[in-house]
Amino acid sequence: MQYDPIKRSLGNVFNKNPFLRKIFYKLLDLLLLRAWHVHKELRLWSKTAMSDAKILDAGAGFGQYTYWLNKKDPHWNILALDVKEEQVEDCNRFFSETGATEVLFEVGDLTKYTKPKAFDLVVCVDVMEHILEDVQVFKNFYVSMKPGAMLLISTPSDQGGSDVHGDDDASFIEEHVRDGYNIQEIQDKIKSAGFSKVEARYQYGSPGKIAWRLSMKYPILMLGKSKLFFIVLPFYYIIAYPIAFVLNYLDVYTKHKTGTGLIVKAWA
Repeated sequence: MQYDPIKRSLGNVFNKNPFLRKIFYKLLDLLLLRAWHVHKELRLWSKTAMSDAKILDAGAGFGQYTYWLNKKDPHWNILALDVKEEQVEDCNRFFSETGATEVLFEVGDLTKYTKPKAFDLVVCVDVMEHILEDVQVFKNFYVSMKPGAMLLISTPSDQGGSDVHGDDDASFIEEHVRDGYNIQEIQDKIKSAGFSKVEARYQYGSPGKIAWRLSMKYPILMLGKSKLFFIVLPFYYIIAYPIAFVLNYLDVYTKHKTGTGLIVKAWA
């Protein structure tokens, strides 16, 4: 199915004013298992981060990770790139209204963008599965990072990522150019771009796969069929979310031999 129209519908509902936008970010933080994993890694990074750290949110989308980082430390300088001009304009307006002086959104193509030795951290969540020229993007990240800086990537794996489990299955998200990375493949590609150290682990293990279906897949499928499901959605989550919450916690704090998603960290 096409995910972008549903995202635009959600944006139209929650972007009407800053208060609703903040609620939207909070809901994403609660519902998205990948956000739980990414936040865990960002908290670890923040323990040794400088107060004037410079961060690139590569493929920022709605800006939820930029918002989380800005709330964590308003002094961090964050550049958020996205290819969608209307998304960038909307995010700049929101962050300006909330007084975030160290945040800037720009239109940018990750296959072309470089800013040599500029960033202490690069965050790239749910992006690489949309880009065919992935090695070029990794090279651009490497060039743009300071020595010792960290790259954090969240992306589907080839173990059922994008809800693909066999050769005859189609990706749940039609905008994906690949169904998922082999864990060794992505590490090798990142190392080929110049990174000295790469670590990768599975997310969305057994508990996470169930949680994702409960909290994301089924609601998105229903929203795709009818916007009337917005009315039912709160009641659905009253029942489903407590179960998903426990499953998310188990997924984040246990190790998985396999999983439908990957968390990858690399250092310049």
